[in-house]
Order: sequence, then C-alpha cells, then structure tokens
Amino acid sequence: MVVLLGWAYVSYGGLAWMQAVFYGVGAAVVGIIVMSTKKLTQKSIGKDKLLWAIYLLLAALTFITETEIAWLFIAAGVLVWLLRAPPAWLGGSKLPGLTLLQLPVIGSMLATQDASLLTQIAIFFAKAGAFVFGSGLAIVPFLYGGVVTEHHWLTDKQFVDAVAVAMITPGPVVITVGFIGYLVAGLPGATVAALATFLPCYLFTVIPAPYFKKYGKLPGVIAFVDGITAAAIGAIAGSVLVIARRSILDVPTAVIALVSIFLLWKFKKLQEPVIVAAAAVLGLLIYPLLHP
Repeated sequence: MVVLLGWAYVSYGGLAWMQAVFYGVGAAVVGIIVMSTKKLTQKSIGKDKLLWAIYLLLAALTFITETEIAWLFIAAGVLVWLLRAPPAWLGGSKLPGLTLLQLPVIGSMLATQDASLLTQIAIFFAKAGAFVFGSGLAIVPFLYGGVVTEHHWLTDKQFVDAVAVAMITPGPVVITVGFIGYLVAGLPGATVAALATFLPCYLFTVIPAPYFKKYGKLPGVIAFVDGITAAAIGAIAGSVLVIARRSILDVPTAVIALVSIFLLWKFKKLQEPVIVAAAAVLGLLIYPLLHP
C-alpha cells in the first residue's frame, strides 16, 4: 500500500487535489504527533527530574539542529545507568576505556563514504533501524535529519507528506521508510529502505530475546532503558516543532492542528484515521479557496 501511495504521489503529486489533501492532512498529523508525544511523556517521564532534564535537552537539540544525534541516546542511557545503578566494578572511578566524551567520536565513525544511491539508502536506513530507540515516532527526527538535512533527498514538504502517509496507512509510523525510499529511488529504493530498516530490529529482537527475560529486570538495565527512552521522547517532542514549522502554513492549518489536538484529548477512543480523513476533506475544501 505504501509503495502504491508513493507511485501515486510521484505521478500525481503536482496536481491541485493532491496538494489540497496533504495541505489538510499535514496539519492534522502535527496534532496527532503532539498528543502521542504527550501520552509518551506522561507514561515514561512522569515526575522524574533527571529524565525530564534529558527529555528537555534532547527536545531542544533536535529542534535547533533539526536532526537526531544518535550517540546522545546511548549517552543518556549510560548517564542514568551510572547515576541510578552504577556497576560494582566501577568503584566510584571514571569509566575505564570508554567515556561519555568518546561517544561523539564513535558517532562520527558511523558516517558513510560516497557510494551508489541504493548503497547510501541501505546504509542510512540500516542505521535508522539499529540506532533509533523508543516508539515508532522516534524515527521521525532521525529520518528528517538524514533525508532532508544531510542527503537532501526530499524537501521539507515531501518529508511531511511522507509522515502523513504513514499516519493514514495501516501499521506503525516507521513504514514511512518505504514511501521515502520510493520517492528517492523508485521501487528498488522502497525495497532497500524497508529491508535495511527492519532487518536490524528483527536481529536485535530475536537474538537477545532469550537473555532479556533473565536480565531485563536488573536495575542497571532498567536505568539504561529509562535514559534512552527519555532521550527518544525528547527527540520526538523536538521533531514535532520542526514538522510544525513546515506544516502550519497559515490560520486554517493552525486551526486544523489545534482542533485535532482537542478532539484527541476530548474523545479518547477517537481513531486517528478519522481525523486524517476529515483533515483531507477540509484540505480539499479550503486549499482551492486560498490557491485559486
């Protein structure tokens, strides 16, 4: 379905009716992500001051840099681990060998060399699948930083539309990688992007699964996961602001976003596709009036 939508977008994206649909849907998506972020924040951060500090720092950095700094996720996990459940071998001294100051160097080693387009797609989306932590929305800032800011594969508008497509199709938000891959390199790009994204997740789930039940409740593991989760949700919050700057274009789109937030807050059982469909209809009605 995502590939078919990618084909339709490439073929008919310049048509007025398609632009009108995404005019409304893009604004609604901002409202949906805001409410999703609110729920994640309440559930995972709570009143924990340390996690709030990590959350706010990552939100600010994501908003300012308009990209996701992957090594900061690991650093956040390590920080909470050391403060909340320091290992016995640490003995109050500094980390031997690997320090938090070395993490940026490790992050820079993940940069790729020039290669063919499909190879670049494979490497980038494999990193997305391997180093993005948190809910499905956590991948949004990482993808924006890569496909828009770093590689310039998509424009701001195309990226927002890609997120919108993920919202209106069945499955998790991460399926937007197939849509993005199609826009960049057609069907081969969609295939490579999807495989590269999901393969690391699959391997990281299947291989350690037998051990997680045994070690998953250890204080150190819990603290590490808490730190990474706070960083991931903070990055999502920052990405909402980045996307909003591209989607909230005028008063009507601002109203659509605010109404979407209100409806999701007021009616807990309201399904997101209903809001997206309504926003698409509003876009079809309003956009022609503003862009005759």
